[in-house]
Amino acid sequence: MRVPGGSYFFTVNLALRGATHLTDHIDALRRAFAVTLRERPVRIDAIVVMPDHLHAVWTLPVGDSDYSTRWRLIKSRFVRETGLVAPRSRSKVAKAERGIWQRRFWEHTIRGEADFAAHVAYCWQNPAKHGFVERAEDWPYSSYHFRGGRGDGCEHPSYVDHRENFLYFNRFGSSASGPSRRFLSSP
Repeated sequence: MRVPGGSYFFTVNLALRGATHLTDHIDALRRAFAVTLRERPVRIDAIVVMPDHLHAVWTLPVGDSDYSTRWRLIKSRFVRETGLVAPRSRSKVAKAERGIWQRRFWEHTIRGEADFAAHVAYCWQNPAKHGFVERAEDWPYSSYHFRGGRGDGCEHPSYVDHRENFLYFNRFGSSASGPSRRFLSSP
């Protein structure tokens, strides 16, 4: 379900679980985000990059629901810059894929403030859940650090101001500030 200008939670995985390519090549991932989000802005409300997957909460610009193109560009730019190749099926070879990423990603349309807060908290707590750190603030590849350490990851401001976006996106991607969040109406 797509909501133009809506907020979404994503999980994007490497094909080989247990690999460490994302954190080993974090600067290439940041550049892939930066180039893509300059072309196709989005506000990243939360993100955490784990060694073999990442989670993110994005709010797209008003009238825009094309997150798939953004992810395709980020993934392909990362692979091109790193030159990584993994074992590939015939299908992946035929489509000139290098086999690093899972083809698809998981997305969830955010349905309200509580859902938004829960998914932001999920992003920030993921490193502790996987046993990499004891506290969210100890993981270096997380937007937790760029939220001023406010709250425990379960609360968030009602908006993200431009200065905060600038600091955050200089590290992870874009300076796009974007509109207020819009949610899919709950049933």
